[in-house]
Amino acid sequence: MFIFGIAVVFKLFSIQFIQGDKYREMADKRDIKEMVIPANRGNVYSSNGNLLATSIPKYDIRFDALASSNKNFEKHIKGLSDSLSVYFGKPSSYYTQKLRKERKNKSRYLLLARNIGYSQYLRFRSFPLLNLGAYKGGLIVEQSTKREYPLGVVAQRTIGYERKDEAGNVTRPGIDGAFGESYLKGKDGLRLKQKIGKGQWKPIVDYDHVEPVDGYDVYTTIDVNIQDIAHHALLEQLEYYEAEHGCVVVMDVKTGEIKAIANLGRTSTNTYYEKLNYAVGESHEPGSSFKLMALMVALEDKKIDTSTIVDTGRGKKHFYGRYITDSKTGGYGKISAARALEVSSNIGLATLIDDAYADNPQQFIDKLKSWHLNERLGVAIKGEGKPDIPQPGDKKWSRNALPSIAYGYNLRLTPLQTLAFYNAIANNGKMVKPRFIKEVKEHSKSIEKFDEMILVDQIASKETLDKIHEILKNTVERGTGSSLYSKYFSMAGKTGTTRVEYWKDGWEENPKYISSFTGYFPAENPKYSCIVVIHEPKVKKGFYGADVSGPVFKKVAQKIFTDTPIKEEIKSLNAETVQLTKDYNSYNDKARTYITIMPSVVGLPVMDAVALLENMGLKVVFNKTGRVKSQSISKGIKVKANQTIELEVS
Repeated sequence: MFIFGIAVVFKLFSIQFIQGDKYREMADKRDIKEMVIPANRGNVYSSNGNLLATSIPKYDIRFDALASSNKNFEKHIKGLSDSLSVYFGKPSSYYTQKLRKERKNKSRYLLLARNIGYSQYLRFRSFPLLNLGAYKGGLIVEQSTKREYPLGVVAQRTIGYERKDEAGNVTRPGIDGAFGESYLKGKDGLRLKQKIGKGQWKPIVDYDHVEPVDGYDVYTTIDVNIQDIAHHALLEQLEYYEAEHGCVVVMDVKTGEIKAIANLGRTSTNTYYEKLNYAVGESHEPGSSFKLMALMVALEDKKIDTSTIVDTGRGKKHFYGRYITDSKTGGYGKISAARALEVSSNIGLATLIDDAYADNPQQFIDKLKSWHLNERLGVAIKGEGKPDIPQPGDKKWSRNALPSIAYGYNLRLTPLQTLAFYNAIANNGKMVKPRFIKEVKEHSKSIEKFDEMILVDQIASKETLDKIHEILKNTVERGTGSSLYSKYFSMAGKTGTTRVEYWKDGWEENPKYISSFTGYFPAENPKYSCIVVIHEPKVKKGFYGADVSGPVFKKVAQKIFTDTPIKEEIKSLNAETVQLTKDYNSYNDKARTYITIMPSVVGLPVMDAVALLENMGLKVVFNKTGRVKSQSISKGIKVKANQTIELEVS
């Protein structure tokens, strides 16, 4: 026993004096850690400066009941209880009793308020006892950020948001995913926290050990007015036709800027929301939309002319062991190549292309490849679908492949890839890359600008393009799109009606279609190109491209020029920078100066006004986008948390 006692004493001496520093360091590592403080993600703006996504700081307020001395606790407990009573509405005695109980129970992490805004956070910091800080008053502040989307679900998937997969990995679709790591993310900070038991950690001090650095702001090409038009026009048509899903993309002809992109899919409750980015990620057989590309190949190779006569017979023709039919009962008879495209004759295009290229189909495929139709566009948004254009030697190639491709089957493209080609026609042959981002900024300082990127300098000769321009215009005036024609507003484009799942048993009894319309407007000197694709509309109500997708195209085109008329602008980077700097400084001054006093938000874009007022803890009511015309609470009035303010928007 004596020897055992000596061994214990020796071990204690060794731990205390010889290995003491080592064990104390290990204890400190277990009890004190540097915790990551996530940086605020940068804001996402529309092309005209409206907020599309922003990070709003939120705060949890906790109380360390043992931090303050007995003197300070007794001196300020009544004042703190009174302040909590006013804030929450319970009697002051309730909080006095609760705080004494927590101090007796040695509570070091009592939750006082969760998920509050900045103005409410400042209010808590002013409460008696808590205003003494962390060491003397026991105040514990934990900050987090919440991503807000002022437009709601409109374009939310394109803008991007955080989600977790089944493995718990964080993924971000859309612009947030494409530019999150490089620009929006920022740099995380560090804060020292101490373990207080039961897996809980509390900040040791009020400030961060390493301050987080906010991410850069991204200015997109999206126009909120055009986006709103496209979203609601698509939604209305999907609901009427009880369709499976659909998309709309509006693109600036000259620059390739995407002004609107709407993707809506049907849920189990027959409502629609942005489930997937169909426009970018979903490749499918384009159907009649591809007849344009096929005809252009033959025109460029001088195999035919628009006046070349093709015999479509009585609407049914035999090709290599199978029949190809036209939608018109009795057929179109003998028509020109131009007319074949205007009326979208399957037989006409299949015959023209097969007669011209049956002996050398690779020549036809090579021309399509020269336009990069077999390649992804390489857009920034993740998940772009892969095009598929077979060629001789492939497993899926047969004698029927060439005539099938001629009218849009046996190949696959995404809606955005189809639109990029039609946009090149509107742009007099120059194919530009679709673009979602204009600029990245740190406050008013430009970090990087994204300019026009040319994919193909000239897809065809002026002679071919002039002929195609006329055909697409005539398609709307007297072809398959004639129901969309208006003498007051010019459009050019091509309808598309694609049968899907035609290889499955029973497809004739339960046919399914993809309806589309692709084109540009105005027909002369085009400003915008647009594609509308709607999958599986209810056949009893309609399925042709002109009936299902065409009206969406027309509504988008007309509303753009009604609600957002084209303006002639002189490009002046200096002028834009001065105005943006002025707007930013004005907004920044308001955000820093007014916390409980109502500022004037008249003249601000409504989305910026909403962000400012909600950060003050106010509830904001408005009915449309635009600039604030008037406000229900006058400038200079003292406001309270959760107070409602109404904005009239012009």
